[in-house]
Amino acid sequence: MRFICILVFVFCDFRLIIYHYVSRQSGLYDNTRNIMTKKTFIIGLDCAEPGLVFDKYKDKLPNIASLIDKGFSAPMRSTDPPITVPAWSAMMSGKSPGALGLYGFRNRQNYNYNQLALADSGQMKEPRLWDLMTKAGKTSIVIGVPQTYPVKPLKGYMVSGIMTPSMEKEFTFPKWLKDDLMRIAPDYMIDADDFRTENKERLLKDIYNMTRARFKFIRYMLETRRWDFFMFVEIGLDRIQHAFWHYQAVDSRDYVKGNRYEKAVLKYYQYLDFEIGTLLKRLDNTTDVIIVSDHGAKTMMGGVCFNEWLIKEGYLVLKAQPRQSVKLSSKMVDWNKTRAWAEGGYYGRCFINVKGREPKGIVPAKEYDALRDELKSKIESMKDESGADIGNQVFKPQELYRRINGIPPDLLVYFSGLSRRSIGNVGMNTIFTFKSGIGPDGANHARNGVFIIKGENIKPEKKELINILDVVPTVLKRMGMSVPEDVGGGVIDLVFG
Repeated sequence: MRFICILVFVFCDFRLIIYHYVSRQSGLYDNTRNIMTKKTFIIGLDCAEPGLVFDKYKDKLPNIASLIDKGFSAPMRSTDPPITVPAWSAMMSGKSPGALGLYGFRNRQNYNYNQLALADSGQMKEPRLWDLMTKAGKTSIVIGVPQTYPVKPLKGYMVSGIMTPSMEKEFTFPKWLKDDLMRIAPDYMIDADDFRTENKERLLKDIYNMTRARFKFIRYMLETRRWDFFMFVEIGLDRIQHAFWHYQAVDSRDYVKGNRYEKAVLKYYQYLDFEIGTLLKRLDNTTDVIIVSDHGAKTMMGGVCFNEWLIKEGYLVLKAQPRQSVKLSSKMVDWNKTRAWAEGGYYGRCFINVKGREPKGIVPAKEYDALRDELKSKIESMKDESGADIGNQVFKPQELYRRINGIPPDLLVYFSGLSRRSIGNVGMNTIFTFKSGIGPDGANHARNGVFIIKGENIKPEKKELINILDVVPTVLKRMGMSVPEDVGGGVIDLVFG
C-alpha cells in the first residue's frame, strides 16, 4: 500500500512539473508573480457610436449589453483629430498623434506642396501592444487593424487592415497564413470598395459579405491557434454609418421618416452583436474581453469649402479660377501671392506658406505666429449664410500635443464642432455646401468612441469618460506586464471584486 502511494505521489508530481514547464514555454505563466497571466481579446468596431451602443440600441444588442452590464464601460475620448489613422495607432501604442507624427490618413513628408503620403506601417515608429507582447514572449493574433500594412514580423499571426493596396500583395504574417485565409474564407475582403456610392444595395451586400467572412476566419483562428493577445477591427460599421447614417438620423436634412434604409444602421449593429456572440462562446471566463472604437459618429450637417474661404479672404491666390469643382493642386496656385492653403477631410488642415520653409514661401518667419493667430480668430468667428456663428474650433498643434513629430498642420480646424466636413476643392463658387465633395456621406466623426471591458474580478461600473491613451497601460496591467514609462494615459481605475 505504501509503495502504491509513493508511485501516485511521484506520478502527480511529475505531471505538475510537466504542466509548469509547458505553461512557461507557452508564455502563459508569469514567473514574477507566480500566477497564470490573463489573456486579452479586443473587439475593435471602427466608428462605434456610444450614444447608440450605450443608450439607443443597447436593449437590441444582447451580447454587447451583457458585457456592459457585467463589466466596466465608458465613452472613450478619441485623439485629436478623431480620425481612424491616427486613432487606432494611438490607442494601440499609448502615444498621441503628435508623438507618432500622424495627423490623418495622409501626412506631409516634407515641406513641398501637395506632398502628402498615405500612412502605412512604415510610418509607425512606436511599438504597439502586439509588439510589446512579442518582446515579452507572448503570442498575438492581429486581424484587420488599420495601419498594419506592410505587415511586420511578430510572435504570432497578422492579417493587415484597411489601406492594404490589394489582396494580391503580401498582407499576412506569416506569408503562408494567406493560404489558410483563402481556404477558410475565400470571399474575404479587406474593405468594402467605394462606400460613398449611390448604389446602396450593392454596398450593403458587400459590407455584410465582408463582415461574415472576417468573423468566419476569426473563429477559425480562435479554434486552431494558441494566443495570449487577440485583436481584430471590423471596418464595416464605419462604412455603414457613413453611407446610411442620414437615413436614420432625424436631425439630418436628408432624413425621411419611414424610408427604405431607416433601419440599416440598427440592423448592422444587431448583426455585429450576433457575430460577437459566436466569439464569446469560444472564450473562457479568465479572458478579458474588450470592445473599443476609435471614434464615434454624428450627423453630417454639410461642409465648409475651406480653400474657397481662404481665396475669399485673400490668403490663397489661384492663377485662374476653375469653372467647376476640382481638387486643389500646387500647379493651380500662385505661390508668390499665397499665404495659406488647406486640405479637406473630416477635419480641416491649414498650412502657412512660410519663407525659408516652403519652396516658394512668402510669410516671414517672424510673422508666422501673428498670421496663425489671425487665421484662428477669423475661422472661429466664421458665420453661416444667415449670419449665425457656426461654432468652429481651431487648434494649434502645440495646444494639443506635448511632443510633436513629423510635420503637423499649422492649424487643425473642426468646422461646427465636427458637424461640417472640410471641403478642399476649389471652383465650388460657395463657402457652404451640403455636398461632401467626394460622394454621398451622411456622417462625420464624433470625438468619443466606446470602451467596454469584462473580466475576472471587475465589478459592473459605468464612468462618464476615459481617454484613448488609457487602453495600453490598462491592458498591460491586467496581463501582469510592466508599462513603459513613455506611454501616455494611465491605468483605468477599475473596480475589483
